[in-house]
Amino acid sequence: MLEVNVLGLAIATREAIRDMERRGTAGHVVNVASMASHRVPGPESGMYSATKFAVRALTEGVRQELRARQSAIRVSLVSPGYVATEFADVFAGKPGALQTLQARLNVKMLDAVDVARAIVWVLTQPPHVEVHDVLVRPTEQKN
Repeated sequence: MLEVNVLGLAIATREAIRDMERRGTAGHVVNVASMASHRVPGPESGMYSATKFAVRALTEGVRQELRARQSAIRVSLVSPGYVATEFADVFAGKPGALQTLQARLNVKMLDAVDVARAIVWVLTQPPHVEVHDVLVRPTEQKN
């Protein structure tokens, strides 16, 4: 989890920024965290939340570094709540976990396209607007 969620993100962000700077592009980095980067939803989520808290910190650190260099590159974070993807099965280590979670929560979860729309909204803001963090969750999600 640390290698993918933190180290992988840090390396990919570094390389994207290097490439944008090399090309003189005023680009935009959008990292995806989770609502779990704002709170620990339960005892089984401690490590996952820790990695997503790190994503928030890395995103803000990069934003500050770029501002200090007066770079035109913007950095944003999107933190979705419950999203209906195969991640639930992977996280639980067994197939069918998504259906079990949906039944337990009894909420209409976000679809991947809902998260994509939030990212597109972030990217379509004018150059003088840097969206710091977008929290997007199902209407019925309680936490």
